[in-house]
Amino acid sequence: MNIEDFRTYCLQKKGASEELPFGEDTLVFKVGGKIFALTGMESKPLSFNVKCDPEKAVFLRETYACVRPGYHMNKKHWNTIIADGSAGLRLLHEWIDDSYNLVVASLPKAHQKAILEEE
Repeated sequence: MNIEDFRTYCLQKKGASEELPFGEDTLVFKVGGKIFALTGMESKPLSFNVKCDPEKAVFLRETYACVRPGYHMNKKHWNTIIADGSAGLRLLHEWIDDSYNLVVASLPKAHQKAILEEE
């Protein structure tokens, strides 16, 4: 996965937006005003942070060498994923999906409904 594939995948999520709140070097994806994924624009190989259930986060870090505690994030709730090819595209998408779903689930019910009903 490269940064363009990552960007395209994140932006296809309902209600997703992209921003540069931390400067021009960090691309941030939000839903409902909350971050679900972010990456450094120049990271080689691509690495990105995603939100994760705390128990699953520990399991993933123990299972996959490409999964580490979230860089510059709350290490309990965020993982940094190194897209070095050791985890397949299906897993990378699953981890992005999980992060997006966790953030949507944390939003007020009316906001969730509005996002999920978008065309």
